Amino acid sequence: MEQLLCENCDRFLADRFVEGTCPLCKYEDARGDQCDGCGHLINATELLKPRCKVCQKTPVVRSSQQLFLNLPKVEAKLNDWVDKSGDDWSFNAKVITKSWLKDGLKERCITRDLKWGIPVPLEDFKSKVFYVWFDAPIGYMSMSAVYTPEWRKWWQPEDDTEITYYQFMAKDNVPFHSVMFPVCLFSTERNYTMVNHIMATEYLNYEDGKFSKSRGIGVFGNDAQDTGLPADVFRFYLLFVRPESQDSSFSWADLATKNNSELLNNLGNFCNRALSFLEKFFDCVIPEIQLRYDELTLLALVTRDLKEYISMLDKAKLRDGLRLILSISRHGNQYMQFQKPWVLIKGSNEEKIRAGTVIGLSCNLVCLLAVMLQPYMPQTVNIIGKQLNIDISSFLINNFVPVFLPPGHKIGKPAPLFEKIDPSVVNQLKSRFAGKQKSPEKELAMASGLDLKQITTVEQMEEAISKQGDTVRQLKQSGAQKSEWEPYVKSLLEMKKTLEQMKLATNPISIEDLEEEISKQGDKVRKLKEAKVEKSELQPEIDLLIQLKSKLSISKGIPVENGQNKKQKPTKK
Repeated sequence: MEQLLCENCDRFLADRFVEGTCPLCKYEDARGDQCDGCGHLINATELLKPRCKVCQKTPVVRSSQQLFLNLPKVEAKLNDWVDKSGDDWSFNAKVITKSWLKDGLKERCITRDLKWGIPVPLEDFKSKVFYVWFDAPIGYMSMSAVYTPEWRKWWQPEDDTEITYYQFMAKDNVPFHSVMFPVCLFSTERNYTMVNHIMATEYLNYEDGKFSKSRGIGVFGNDAQDTGLPADVFRFYLLFVRPESQDSSFSWADLATKNNSELLNNLGNFCNRALSFLEKFFDCVIPEIQLRYDELTLLALVTRDLKEYISMLDKAKLRDGLRLILSISRHGNQYMQFQKPWVLIKGSNEEKIRAGTVIGLSCNLVCLLAVMLQPYMPQTVNIIGKQLNIDISSFLINNFVPVFLPPGHKIGKPAPLFEKIDPSVVNQLKSRFAGKQKSPEKELAMASGLDLKQITTVEQMEEAISKQGDTVRQLKQSGAQKSEWEPYVKSLLEMKKTLEQMKLATNPISIEDLEEEISKQGDKVRKLKEAKVEKSELQPEIDLLIQLKSKLSISKGIPVENGQNKKQKPTKK
């Protein structure tokens, strides 16, 4: 097959190392395997104006022998399976799979020319590795085999064993799980378990655009832990806006609104009111519960939502399940507000008993909510469990509301579950994760307090570096979070790199010295590659090697324009 080769980096380019213009929708940042603009799978050689992501140079097309899956051979069997199984899939999973089958299956390459990955166990292909989408699903089985020697009970079950198999993914992964991997399983003829439910989401966008780790747009897992917000708040919000039927967006303002209204004023308010009232007026002990019409009405409403909750989770509609949890806590709030136990407790003996019923039932609903919350907010459930003085994981739910906390059970110490998120925090977080809006030059100028255009000498850059170093030290000494001082450190490193470049420019090196430096740097890069170090460690050394080669070209009188030598190597046939 035809592949893209970067002659500058001297390697075939993996899909993630190629970008270019999509041939279908003209999106300019399409990847070598898929376009985020229109969602279509594409081949790297189909990209218009392709560029190597490492050095930004234009790769050339070269032939390379690869292994393919002969998908058409199993197309009829796959069609039959999809017709029988697809009804239990999410709508977009069905549509995406049907579109693949409608166009007819074609052979699909499963290997590539890379140093890292799962090696192909064939002598003629020992220099190649498998595409991750081919070997990764096999990992579902190998993980099971590591977990238990009885893994075949799930993956190759007896005829009388019923297995229900769910898969969760974003819509761009559907073809690999509904077409590619099932075809592989069918072809083995070993009766492997096939997926029953493919639950694919649409895309989650960020504010008014898209998440982009490379551009610093959006909050990711490693960033979330530095925001100061509890992990369960992120879990709650991401599930609340889960793009189950259409694209949705992550918004800091909306996160704060949902936290303050749904978690703090609804769920948290009900739990804290019920448990605090029990602590204050009943010494933390669950009183007798005598049901009347109002309690039976409440239980009917809760039972209706509970049944629907179970149905939604069976169908993997997680967002609707969370909505029903919040509906039950709203029923509880309305019940307490209408019954006014804080008034009843001050009345006659009968009214005090009535107050005990209201609070006892409300505390049991708090326990029910904790049981229902287990798939969504595990940390919050643990906190509620301690406050209730009970192991929440010991309970199972059915289509009715059981008595979790019998009369006489003593709870622990109540406390608020959630905190308000102020608008000032929203503005700060929105600004922090807005992306790299400024060019590196502008960031350097702002950090040093100088206009970059004025930094024309080594002395001026050294002065700017000194100021930036002082800024970094002051931020660290003040106890600032890593997320605050880390951008300044990155700018400082960039400034130091620029300084070295300026020194090279003002103190020319001979061609012989440059060639010796390139040889040393090349050896260093090779050793790092052989050691399979992280990309973050390897890439700066590759960049330095490229810079040295460019400087050598200039020294030899070969003009360099837009990062490419005008004197090109002849195309090999």
